[in-house]
Amino acid sequence: MARVARKQAVAEAIPSDRSLRQFIGYSMKQNYLLIREDMIRTIEPLGLRVATFSALAVINENPDITQTQLAQALRIERSGTVVIVDELENADLIGRNRVEGDRRSYALRATLAGQKLWKKAEAAVQAHERALLSALSEEEQTALYDMLRRIGTAGSSD
Repeated sequence: MARVARKQAVAEAIPSDRSLRQFIGYSMKQNYLLIREDMIRTIEPLGLRVATFSALAVINENPDITQTQLAQALRIERSGTVVIVDELENADLIGRNRVEGDRRSYALRATLAGQKLWKKAEAAVQAHERALLSALSEEEQTALYDMLRRIGTAGSSD
């Protein structure tokens, strides 16, 4: 009987990922998944998703940005911005106006409601990140940000 229970416990144990943990990409992905899950819990009560939070941030910071520019800033396909922009516009968080001289482009701008929500979301995510990074000293946090920026810069030179 004890043998069966032990076999069942072993079968239910989480399999080892030791061979994957040697790769920085795997470790970053595992941490990303944990961070994203907590981020979703943080912004969902505000009616935002990670994609809409990110787009609202960029639009708020860059009034009259086009959808093409937004796609470039977020590193997504231009077609991927359509759903995000529609969602933000339907929630009255951004406005979309034609760009003079270009009938196909729209200038995106945060509404007053969008600006107010951005401030709330920014504060919530800052608190989320403070909690997330609380195990690191200020120097370690600075070093982490610096290393991530350098990795991102090296990776974007393809």
